[in-house]
Amino acid sequence: MLTIAIGVVMMIALQLFVKKTKMGKAMRAVSEDGEAAILMGINKNRTISITFAIGSALAAVASLMYCASYPQATPTLGSMLGLKAFIAAVLGGIGIIPGAMLGGIVVGLVESLTKAYIGTLTGGVITSAFSDAIVFGILIVVLIVKPSGILGKNVGEKV
Repeated sequence: MLTIAIGVVMMIALQLFVKKTKMGKAMRAVSEDGEAAILMGINKNRTISITFAIGSALAAVASLMYCASYPQATPTLGSMLGLKAFIAAVLGGIGIIPGAMLGGIVVGLVESLTKAYIGTLTGGVITSAFSDAIVFGILIVVLIVKPSGILGKNVGEKV
């Protein structure tokens, strides 16, 4: 429960930061059109540096929450977590903070339910690879059916 509470607090703080502050507006402007943002007086390099600092801080909080639950570290610890985070972001909608959290909850539930129910059907023996395959299958289905994600909007490009 603590992990979910910390995640919700971090999501709300990030959403408020991006939507309500000048730096958040600068981040959105630089991500939309970097050259136009420079013309509007936004320091592009500073904005990108702050964006990466915030991303690193969020990754540190996530790693602390993960290591609190699973107190072991391996050199490849973050590889599958990074892939699943990408799947969660695509599932929820790229660029939509609450969507990424919703996607993460869906990915976690699907993985847990796969291990619980299909593992029971196969005599309690289910590998992590099989549940990972189902999660990747969900990514493929979402990309085919609704590429913008669950909360994403289908926005056409202006010509």
